[in-house]
Amino acid sequence: MNYRVLLFYKYAEIENPEEIVKEHLEWCLANDIKGRVFFASEGVNGTVSGTVENIEKYKAQLTSYPMFTGIWFKEDEAETHAFKKMHVRLKKEIVNSSLNGTSLKNGGKRLTPEELKEFYESGKDFIIVDARNWYESKIGRFKNALTPPMKNFREWKKVVEQLKDYKNKTVVTYCTGGIRCEKASAYMIESGFKEVYQLEGGIYNFINKFPDTYWEGGMFVFDERRVVIPNTKDELKHIAECHFCGKLTSYYINCHNVECDKLIVCCHDCKVENDYCCSDECRKAPRKRKSYHG
Repeated sequence: MNYRVLLFYKYAEIENPEEIVKEHLEWCLANDIKGRVFFASEGVNGTVSGTVENIEKYKAQLTSYPMFTGIWFKEDEAETHAFKKMHVRLKKEIVNSSLNGTSLKNGGKRLTPEELKEFYESGKDFIIVDARNWYESKIGRFKNALTPPMKNFREWKKVVEQLKDYKNKTVVTYCTGGIRCEKASAYMIESGFKEVYQLEGGIYNFINKFPDTYWEGGMFVFDERRVVIPNTKDELKHIAECHFCGKLTSYYINCHNVECDKLIVCCHDCKVENDYCCSDECRKAPRKRKSYHG
């Protein structure tokens, strides 16, 4: 049976998001859709999985709400569900940030994958900035990208302050699907940056059109797959080093010592050899997860 994974968001005014939360969860449970969807008065943000048939029904269901007409669904194939459960939550923001006063009307100019590719190939003078968290950029990034060591997107204001020397340069921002760059690029413009772009459709859009070009490594995803490997060229497949042996890989594990739970880059051989733990100390810990994944 064929499955699909959807990644989507849309900023839109919602008068009663709490009502949609209840309706949406009930519909998803009745139609075997699994994943995470966040609603707020400012819009929707989600990633879900299901059979091809059910995903088509899901897209029709979500876009039946007038404010979500025209939503851009980014799709990927999967062998099974990419999630174990279905969570629908009411949030203050559809992506946590410190940018509540930032106006989306000030967002950076949309840059298509074709245009970004041309930026690289023409030798254009620009900087490209990752708006994701450190653990996402560690396993994959655009060529020559600046990758701020952010623990979460709420640190973006601090990052922009550190980038102030680039205010007069061409700046391209990117994230997984585009949602973070809507506000990230707007905040940069409101902070005095002269020429700011946001990559349209994010990494997801670029790697589907131009694998084996200017994206290096894997793309972190927030589902059971953990990572998508878009490239076929060996030199572009992986850029991160295994925590134990130093081998290039793109895979993460959480230490199975419940008291640790540290996120580490780890190749398949080393995760098995080290009992899915980050250290000898954790291997000897009394409370460890019993479930093992691939």
